[in-house]
Amino acid sequence: MTLSIAVRTASTLALGLFLALPAAAHFQQILPQSDVLPEGGAVDLELIFTHPFEGGPIMDMKRPAAVGVMVHGNKTDLSGELVEAPRDGAMTWQLSHELAEPGAAVFYVTPQPYWEPSENLYIVHHAKVIVDSYASGDGWDGMVGLPAEIQPLTQPTALWTGNLFSGVVTQGGKPVPFAEIEVAYVNDAGIEAPNDAYITPLIKADANGTFHYAIPHAGWWGFAALLEGEKPMKSPDGQAVPVEEGALIWVNAKDMTR
Repeated sequence: MTLSIAVRTASTLALGLFLALPAAAHFQQILPQSDVLPEGGAVDLELIFTHPFEGGPIMDMKRPAAVGVMVHGNKTDLSGELVEAPRDGAMTWQLSHELAEPGAAVFYVTPQPYWEPSENLYIVHHAKVIVDSYASGDGWDGMVGLPAEIQPLTQPTALWTGNLFSGVVTQGGKPVPFAEIEVAYVNDAGIEAPNDAYITPLIKADANGTFHYAIPHAGWWGFAALLEGEKPMKSPDGQAVPVEEGALIWVNAKDMTR
């Protein structure tokens, strides 16, 4: 066995062991104060690396490698708008951006690789969220072109509780057959899970990379397809280790009330 094959085999085994662990998932959050701005205007976003259902712990997040917004296919670098926001002894980030015209704004972030010593791997979650300016209903399925990305098949800015959200997992611009997707709920409602299996449930894409999930409760939901990165990285002690490359999208569901 050559060294490169041995490294890749070890990397695959390590990543497989990580994906088999229950309820310990880290999620890269990029959450606005609202997913729809009926009259446009400024949107504030928080960038936090944490366990959403448990509400913590918050992991220290270095300044993102990239952060931006795409509107009508045009990307804008927002790295200059980032503001440090320390919380619970760890670094998180905030930004504010003005949406002056109708249409979906796709906000996205690629964090710097996060070293997870307990799993002996790096984590990079390419996360995005859609904010609809002037409630236009346009452009919500636009793809940013992230290395790993989920394309929504359901309008993510018009979800009622109980709606079926559908998406396609892609890596390198191509669908990923039978990808596993972890589901996270930002548990602001204080819901108690019956057991750990309910904290981060798993769903699986079909042969075309398409998945579906019926949203059971109002609030923010994250869908993270955890894939193996194309190349290993060097750990702090100089060893070749795998990279967990995540494709992550956040959507918000609302209760239907009178």
